[in-house]
Amino acid sequence: MKRFGTLSFGHYGPLGGGRQLSAGDSLRQAVDLAQGMDELGANGIYFRVHHFARQQSSPMPLLAAIAATTKRIEMGTGVIDMRYESPLYLAEEAAAVDLISEGRLALGVSRGSPETVVRGYEAFGYTGSTDPRGADLAREHFDLFLRAIEGEGIAERDPNSPFGGGTGLQRIEPYSPGLRSRVWWGAGGRESAEWAGRTGLNLMSSTLVTEADGRPFDILQAEQIDLFRAAWREAGHAGEPRVSVSRSVFPLVTAEDHLSFGGRQDSDGIGVIDGLRTTFGKTYAAEPDVLIEQLQQDAAIAAADTLMLTIPSQLGVEFNLRVVESFASHVAPALGWEPQGA
Repeated sequence: MKRFGTLSFGHYGPLGGGRQLSAGDSLRQAVDLAQGMDELGANGIYFRVHHFARQQSSPMPLLAAIAATTKRIEMGTGVIDMRYESPLYLAEEAAAVDLISEGRLALGVSRGSPETVVRGYEAFGYTGSTDPRGADLAREHFDLFLRAIEGEGIAERDPNSPFGGGTGLQRIEPYSPGLRSRVWWGAGGRESAEWAGRTGLNLMSSTLVTEADGRPFDILQAEQIDLFRAAWREAGHAGEPRVSVSRSVFPLVTAEDHLSFGGRQDSDGIGVIDGLRTTFGKTYAAEPDVLIEQLQQDAAIAAADTLMLTIPSQLGVEFNLRVVESFASHVAPALGWEPQGA
């Protein structure tokens, strides 16, 4: 593990006891958390994207705010649902954020996960999918997005334009030359992981795998990562792709930590997502020395270069910064991590 950061769902709404977290509170707290993590030397802050829910849904304004107010930390998504996206508009926005941040965007995209509504992307105007999960629509949108950020000409120039004219095809602007290498595909299964490797994308391995054969989650996920890297090599792509995995990890350092997360240690779970039997990863909550031993034995963490800690963002900036600082101080160095700027 070379890098670590946080993955947040950005939940907001009632907190109990008459307390309320608004959408504005959630967004502003995300910026504050990014600034605090930047100072701690953490590597990244990433956000889940869900529509029709009290969670983050339009990440680009948030990522731009983080880009403009931090210096080193990577900011990104895990993941944007391509079924809902205008590919060319997303290409413009992503390039702008990447330029503002001077190349610190980690843009995770995918088909997306089940939503709270039925075929919600059709309400956004994206119809014509013949797949009950909209996977064909997501790939179609992604293909055009990828062509755009690669700088391919998209629209015919107007030779009579009062703004310069010309002939041939015009690319999308702004254009960020390195953005293509910072695009990640969120994969829950082997097939999508191999496709990402062949396509030359980085891999965000999900918090679940769409398999359930009785073997532990980390073993199934490590095999998925191996297949991804093999597909990358076989396709002849240069360099090494990045790979991230997500885990719920809570170091128990203070009495409050024990009160909040003590006894939360559990085992892998089995469920059904989109009609597929699926294995979910467990929560790690223990004293730092125990956590180190457990995480060192996690095959997928060992295979990845980036660990994303899923955090309860609704508990506020101070609480989550303490979780990050405890992990950075007491656990991460034993896994091979060094703070940025060290």
